Amino acid sequence: MAGSVRVKEAVVVAPSEPTPTCVLNLSAIDSQLFLRFTIEYLLVYAPRPALNQEATTTRVKSALAKALVPYYPLAGRVRPKADCSSLEVVCRAQGAVFIEAVSDRATLSDFERAPRYVAQWRKLLSLQVADVLKGAPPLVVQLTWLKDGAAALGVGFNHCLCDGIGSAEFLNSFAELAAGKPGFANEFKPNPVWDRHLLDPQPVNHVMPRHRIPNAASHPEFNKVPDRCGFMNRFSNERLIPTSITFENIYLSELKKLALSTSRLSTESAYTSFEVLSAHVWRSWARALNLASNQILKLLFSVNVRNRVKPSLPGGYYGNAFVLGCAQSSVKDLEEKGLGHAAGLVKLAKERVGEEHVRRVVESVSESKASPDTVGVLIVSQWSRLGLERVDFGMGRPVHVGPILSDRYCLFLPVGSKNNKGGGGDDDDDDDDGDDQGESVKVMVAVPTSAVDKYEILVKSPYS
Repeated sequence: MAGSVRVKEAVVVAPSEPTPTCVLNLSAIDSQLFLRFTIEYLLVYAPRPALNQEATTTRVKSALAKALVPYYPLAGRVRPKADCSSLEVVCRAQGAVFIEAVSDRATLSDFERAPRYVAQWRKLLSLQVADVLKGAPPLVVQLTWLKDGAAALGVGFNHCLCDGIGSAEFLNSFAELAAGKPGFANEFKPNPVWDRHLLDPQPVNHVMPRHRIPNAASHPEFNKVPDRCGFMNRFSNERLIPTSITFENIYLSELKKLALSTSRLSTESAYTSFEVLSAHVWRSWARALNLASNQILKLLFSVNVRNRVKPSLPGGYYGNAFVLGCAQSSVKDLEEKGLGHAAGLVKLAKERVGEEHVRRVVESVSESKASPDTVGVLIVSQWSRLGLERVDFGMGRPVHVGPILSDRYCLFLPVGSKNNKGGGGDDDDDDDDGDDQGESVKVMVAVPTSAVDKYEILVKSPYS
């Protein structure tokens, strides 16, 4: 596919109206070291015979310019502060990048299965940002027309500026402008809110003492564990094979029953779909890798804190408003104690996140630059509850939602509908924050070649 994509136009799109000239501070959470990369979405739309491609491209480009007015920081440039304590955004209406491209080979059917290799879809967002702090545009949009008339929309966001909820809210507003939704042009819902100071460290006399910065026991996400099995070398040196598996509602229900039957939880505190599915994928991944029994493994996932801090963050806050939940186990316990044990670890990791937990994390990432390690880690990000399946630019709802690159970052994705009815769900964060999923889920993750066959067998067999 890479060689079949040709760029027709690449332009910088500035806000369509005057916007403030200023320098805005990013929060301590925004400024974390591990967020200095680009979130890359890929939305694919089915062919529409009556669709005028030239007119659609013009509408999308015009809508981008309009959307950048209320979201003007996305047209700025991110840089470190002079004292390197955190990050800031220089807002001078520098603009976002818009690319139009065509493919003479790719069709809609290419997205019905996992890509053949990790970077197969790379050219669908052809501007790669190697360093988000080197003056790169924080927003890149590429509209690629495929051979059969389908369209692929690749979108890259600087993660320092927004999280999953924030980026999805922007995309839906941007799309509604492009689709010409009546009355929408004058009122964004929700209205974007900056207010990054709300997730900065509080004064010493207003929060816990400095000596209560996170420790390894209460915040294992920041704790390093020994590499007892050449974990890092394996993922660096062995080819990764993308996998894509859809879990229907009936399968999720079976996982919940199995988890309850192997745990001490009562039915009143039943597991959510996220808890059981992430635990099941984690166990299958660990068992397939055939790791040393004493290797410590971690499952990291984001926990939305918009309603876990006091006061709650305002609606429309599009900055990073999550902390990492961390479930931790030895390989031996993860394999032998069953799904209920693993799901219980995920549930406890979510429940651990309260006001004080969030404030301790803010203190830690602000002062000590704490950052998660990668040894023994599987990171799960739940895109299936962001509302990405509803992003309609006037081409219908996407039939495929996924990443540009399929790598060892495990993604829970909404399942597109070929009749463009789309899915439901709430605008939640990367994790299921206690509400049931209620929809089928696609799981994409790349697994080392030597483990991929075993992983696919295990993950499709809940009772194995």
